[in-house]
Amino acid sequence: MARLAQTAGLTDVQQEILSTVRDFVDKEIIPVATELEHRDEYPQAIVDGLKELGLFGLMIPEEYGGLGESLLTYALCVEEIARGWMSVSGIINTHFIVAYMLKQHGTQEQKDHFLPRMAAGDIRGAFSMSEPGLGSDVSAITSKAVKDGDEYVLNGQKMWLTNGGTSSLVAVLVRSDEGHPEGTAPHKSMTTFLIEKEPGFGEVRPGLTIPGKIDKMGYKGVDTTELIMDGLRVPADRVLGGVTGRGFYQMMDGVEVGRVNVAARGCGVAQRAFELGVQYAQQRHTFGKPIAQHQAIQFKLAEMATKVEAAHAMMVNAARKKDSGERNDLEAGMAKYLASEYCKEVVEDSFRIHGGYGFSKEYEIERLYREAPMLLIGEGTAEIQKMIIGRRLLEEYRFQG
Repeated sequence: MARLAQTAGLTDVQQEILSTVRDFVDKEIIPVATELEHRDEYPQAIVDGLKELGLFGLMIPEEYGGLGESLLTYALCVEEIARGWMSVSGIINTHFIVAYMLKQHGTQEQKDHFLPRMAAGDIRGAFSMSEPGLGSDVSAITSKAVKDGDEYVLNGQKMWLTNGGTSSLVAVLVRSDEGHPEGTAPHKSMTTFLIEKEPGFGEVRPGLTIPGKIDKMGYKGVDTTELIMDGLRVPADRVLGGVTGRGFYQMMDGVEVGRVNVAARGCGVAQRAFELGVQYAQQRHTFGKPIAQHQAIQFKLAEMATKVEAAHAMMVNAARKKDSGERNDLEAGMAKYLASEYCKEVVEDSFRIHGGYGFSKEYEIERLYREAPMLLIGEGTAEIQKMIIGRRLLEEYRFQG
């Protein structure tokens, strides 16, 4: 067992789950990840293996067939999976954000209908806030839902859906002005709809099109897509929670879980980059000795290890805060910001240690170098995290003059 990124106070069950996941990552993910990534191929065999392990039901309550585990257990599993291949953690993350939103905000009928099949991995979740022209400005959403009898008619275009093609359930945030008078704050006139669809591309149900995969620099294998709604009819009982106007709060609650997840991914990728760097430094010789014996390389390894340890500690703290029932947006924002920035730096240092070989597609660090930047922008950019952190600090430390 590696010395870095250990977590104190875990139960026997948590340790057993993590040990099983780490074993799966070492045997089933790391040996094939780079080859699949270079082909941009969906890791079906890996996903089937995770389904067998019960990982799609990790945080879903036991009464719905899940394991009922904590956010901390989930985040530590994500850290392990991202250590193997970050794209696989994305397949699970979007699923869990939708399951978490259903568990916290869904009607009883919605929970009974979706959660058991989500726990089994038979329904895969995706969620959608962003649109082509708005980036992190969620309040500027233009996609709309209009009531028509017992249904809503949805129109608009959404962007950056992880699992957009392979999912069969998408939680979509749109504007719904029904019951909200003119001048209502934008975030109070948004609704989350639960949209069921067939996996695949093209018109996956009447009025709903998934055009195809977006070609990306990294984060390959997992499908990232657009979603186009053109007269899509959704029954009223598929409004998350049964009441319109609550979508923004539901999504933000889900994103807090998502930010802990992105922090965990950053920790996992950074750990793997450190492992690759420290191994290579002991194998590669220059000037008659392993480069690990050169002080310049030892300084790099020391900095990398310290960053891995610090990011892990902040991620664990953010997960535990949410598990205790407390608000964790400050801790989640800090963990996501620090872990993604440190991940980029650790990956770059490992890349430098590899020298010219780091530039070769034969070496795993080349893949990590292309994957790390996604963490700087996913679930809100570093700049958005700093805005959230700054506002919360001013709330906590309000000057009493």
